[in-house]
Amino acid sequence: MKKQIVTINIPDAYITAFESLIELGLFNSRSEIVREALKEFLESEKQLNDDLLVENFNKNFHSKISTQNSEFQ
Repeated sequence: MKKQIVTINIPDAYITAFESLIELGLFNSRSEIVREALKEFLESEKQLNDDLLVENFNKNFHSKISTQNSEFQ
């Protein structure tokens, strides 16, 4: 995947936490930490969006079924 450089401002406390994670060997760089965090965030948002789409579909489907049933009675 092609990568682009993005500049962001991060609180000092985050940088300190990043450095600790790198020293522990959990990540190789700050960039890796940010990429992983963004990946998890986007996957979570996609799942939430998918769940909302299903929920809205179900509401609309049940609403249409109820309307159709009312018309036949």
